[in-house]
Amino acid sequence: MSDTTDQVTRVAADLMDSAATEGARRSWSAEQQLDHWARVGRAVSSQHSVARRKVEAALAGDVHTRELSDEEGVVFNAEISAAIQERLASADYGAVLATRGITTVALDDDGEIVQYQPDGSATPLDRGA
Repeated sequence: MSDTTDQVTRVAADLMDSAATEGARRSWSAEQQLDHWARVGRAVSSQHSVARRKVEAALAGDVHTRELSDEEGVVFNAEISAAIQERLASADYGAVLATRGITTVALDDDGEIVQYQPDGSATPLDRGA
């Protein structure tokens, strides 16, 4: 028998918000909705049908998206959207801009406005200035 104990997992805030909204429509908790989405996604991703291979070929650029059916197009778009969100969540734009010599301004962990120089130095900015 497998262990079905829940594990603590970090979930992106936008997914949790969407799960809470959709779950409420079904009288489910956000966690139940996320579990449902994960199971559906796993089932779709594990399919090795002709349609799935066609979507994977389109994702690789080997098949033009015009050749996808409406259903395949939905899966293609979902895959692209997920990939974009994953990359956005993991990107360090401050570091990218610093390598280009660009000074940036952002909020620090305490909510204070800080100017970050390309050399790695940081200067808190006065909110009243």
